[in-house]
Parts: sequence; C-alpha cells; structure tokens
Amino acid sequence: MRLADFDYELPRELIAQEPIEPRDASRLLVVDRNSGRLEHRVFRDLPEYLRPGDALVLNQTRVIPARLIGRRVPTGGTAEVFLLRRLDRDRWEALVRPGRRLRPGARVAFGEELQAVIEDRVGEGARAVRFEYAGVFEEVLERLGRVPLPPYITRELADDERYQTVYARARGSAAAPTAGLHFTPELLDRCRAAGASAAYLTLHIGLATFRPIRADNIEQHRMHEEEYVVDEETAALVNGAREAGGRVIAVGTTAVRTLETVAGEDGRVRVASGKTSLYIYPGYRFKAVDVMVTNFHLPKSSLIVLVSAFAGHDLVIRAYHEAVEKRYRFFSFGDAMLIV
Repeated sequence: MRLADFDYELPRELIAQEPIEPRDASRLLVVDRNSGRLEHRVFRDLPEYLRPGDALVLNQTRVIPARLIGRRVPTGGTAEVFLLRRLDRDRWEALVRPGRRLRPGARVAFGEELQAVIEDRVGEGARAVRFEYAGVFEEVLERLGRVPLPPYITRELADDERYQTVYARARGSAAAPTAGLHFTPELLDRCRAAGASAAYLTLHIGLATFRPIRADNIEQHRMHEEEYVVDEETAALVNGAREAGGRVIAVGTTAVRTLETVAGEDGRVRVASGKTSLYIYPGYRFKAVDVMVTNFHLPKSSLIVLVSAFAGHDLVIRAYHEAVEKRYRFFSFGDAMLIV
C-alpha cells in the first residue's frame, strides 16, 4: 500500500497541547470492526465494554528525563542530547543536535557533574554517546534531564507526572505510552469490578515508535529495535483469559506489538524479554490481540498503519474523518479510540 493512503487533513487547533482533567474525561470513539458502527462516548465509560474474563494489558514503562540541554566544550554553543536507549553501563543511543557540529570525539557539558562524549553513528539518525559523571547516573539524570514532550506540543507541562501513566513503574522510555494516560486508579478499579484482570508488560519506547515512514511503499519501512519484558504473571493472566473465553484487550500500540511479538500461532503468549522490531501493517494476521485501546495518531505514521491493520484501512480513515468533524483532540494528550 502507498504511504499516501494513510494521510488525512488535521486542523492544527485539534492537536491537544495539554492533558484534560481529570484523565478519564477524554472522549472515546468506539469503533466496531464487524458492523462498522462508530459510537461517541467518554473514556470513563470503558468498563461498560468489558466482559468478565477479559484481560486488560497495559504497558508499565516510565518516561525518563531523556532530554539534556548543555554546552559544547570548549566553544560554549548550545547542544542537545536526547536519550533513546541504553547500550551499556555508560553508553546510550541518542539523537544529538546540532548533528553536524557534534562529530565523534566532541564533548558536551551539562553543568559541573555530567559530560557526554559523542561517538559514531548507531543506525539511521542516532549516535552512540558515552557519559562521564560522578555518582549514580540515574540520580544525575533526574537532576539535569527534562521529560521530553513530542515536538507538536509547544506548551510546558505544569506537572511532568501528567506525561506518565498512573501505573508507570519500569524506567526506560523516551516517550509515554499515551493510550494509557486516560486511566485513573479509580477507573482501573472499575475495570476489575467489571470482571477484567489488569496485566502489565513493559516496552521501552524509543526511536521505532515515533520514527516517520519515508518509503512511498509502506512495506519497505523498517522498525528500530525496542526492549520489552513479559513476565510469568502477565503471561498467565493473558493465557488464562484466552482459555476461559475472555478477550485480550491491548492498551496502546506498544502493548499490541509486544503481545504479538511473544505470541505463538495459537495466540498463547510466552514469558520473554528481549528486543522487538515487529512492524505491523495491513495484511498482518493478529494472533494475541482481540480489542485495542489507542489514541489518534499522526498521518503517515507506523502507528496509524498498525491501527489500520487491526481495524481495516477504510474503517480507520472513516473514523479519523469523523473524529475531525466532531472536533476530537488528537495525538499524545488527545482523545482515544476503542476498537472492538
């Protein structure tokens, strides 16, 4: 399929610049894959669509303060290092700016306690960066780094925790699993009361999730690797739900990709950890995921391509046009879809 098939027009004012309060007050567009019906609800209505025995699968990754602003040594020019994933104890894969000036061997200082040495390229667009510091790196990063927001969000957050899910535990992401931002502890309790179990996996979001598709033919796109963990408890909950006739409900595209990575042909998921570069596009046969909760994604992105693989291209584009017409809020701090 052509990349142009996944484009749509979005007025800039529909790009959400700040999160709605409370979290579960966001709108929810319910998309029925069988009938093609579109229903307009509020996210706190989600428990009405759950059944006893369902498994709600959430990505518990936590965003790190991955954005570092410093000064080039010795010239003093401004430089930025955006951490993507850890390579080893003191080395990270990162995006650096200005890339042309930060050649291998260049140094960037972030105050007195942290310096970065720029190394060679790591894949497309990224560099290896080695850090020199005193003490514990995570503690230094907490003091000096900033929680990164997507470039289409131009307002500063009053509280960085609003770019974390309420169940974020495993530090390591460069971006939030935004479909989970709509949940409150009380809403999770109501989901359990409706008979659904909550299962947590981890996929640390890096370059793969937000890297744009550049090929005209979407099948030529390649995903970067991202680290994931599915533990024994989560595998048991997911497999138990399937065996009992319940549905596996993935919250977000990262949960979808992780589940599909570890699923066998029979839909059972295995205990596993590692790296995934799974790219899902129309024609893919889903093995583990029955229902999806997701936000509204950028045009021509691998995320809208994944959602189209799950719900069908024509239905997804119709749903997006409906959301624009009804003035839904889009992208990270925007509204959500439930695809059943």
